[in-house]
Amino acid sequence: MKRLDLVVAPAVGLVMVSATLINGVAGPGGYALLAAAAVALHWHRVAPQQVLVVTTGCALLYALFVEPELTAGLPALISLASTVRHGHRRLSQVAALALILAMIAAYLLAGQDPLAAVKGGILVTGWFVAAVAMGVALQQADQRAQEAEHNREEAALRRAGEERLRIARDLHDSLTHTISVIKVQAGVAAHLAAKRGEQVPPALAAIQEASGEAMRELRETLEVLRDESVSLARLPELAERLRAAGLPLGLRIEGDPGALPAEVDQAAYRIVQEALTNVARHAPGARAEVTLAYGRRAVTVTVADDGAGAAPAVPGKGLTGMRERAEALGGKLQAGPGERGFLVRAELPVPGRMRQPA
Repeated sequence: MKRLDLVVAPAVGLVMVSATLINGVAGPGGYALLAAAAVALHWHRVAPQQVLVVTTGCALLYALFVEPELTAGLPALISLASTVRHGHRRLSQVAALALILAMIAAYLLAGQDPLAAVKGGILVTGWFVAAVAMGVALQQADQRAQEAEHNREEAALRRAGEERLRIARDLHDSLTHTISVIKVQAGVAAHLAAKRGEQVPPALAAIQEASGEAMRELRETLEVLRDESVSLARLPELAERLRAAGLPLGLRIEGDPGALPAEVDQAAYRIVQEALTNVARHAPGARAEVTLAYGRRAVTVTVADDGAGAAPAVPGKGLTGMRERAEALGGKLQAGPGERGFLVRAELPVPGRMRQPA
């Protein structure tokens, strides 16, 4: 709640009480209605419809049973603008019409002739039209601000993609060349040693193996940096590829898939991919089960293995990266021992629920 809201209600209440004291016709009931309307105004941003109902009711009762004073309708005017700003125009129209008719009726009950009462109603109508116009203007300003924020996010994502590609190119140009040279030189040295009938030093074999592993991991990293077109729709493809590589894998999809935000879609896929990579590395021979559940407000991915022959899992960069992906989207990740082996479960919220599939 903005700081301005802390002073709006007291200020409006002070204005209404001051005007009433000048007229000197409001009794305890009238002051109670003014106080109730001013207090309710404090929540006009968080509950605009409910506040409009309360302030409109207080203004109606004050106009009909105390006096037709426009100042007593200030909370209703402010809450009317706030309700229009939040898109509830039908309720705003009903409230404005009810207050206009109540003011005309109050003028008639006060003894004014019909023409003067109608003129008073026209004046009140002008105030409510101004309040509605202010609400529409604020609504349009909010929409422009949201569009500007969305454009800034898109520009940031585009810059991040460009930086990702630049990093990938730099890594490819420097590290892959250097590691390849090391591997080739180690292979040549081992070949010459074997050709001379000498025993190949264990260090050379270790260098060859380490450089080959480094090249494979670097290629995987480059693929991640280069490719952001991943999607949960590619999970069956990933599962088939891992089965072909010898990893027993089951895949189950629950719920009705919808059009997910790109960042949620990519994060969920990457979490499943990293979790399955950990199964292949740390639990060879284990069977993995992947469950993808589309809920009303979140997407949940679960990767569990039976832990056949698995060594104790030690949290590393893979788990840290998965947790960071989930937390960056406001979600959470659980990683630890499951019923039989190791369990990774990520819950990623989808604001406003998923849209229907295109």
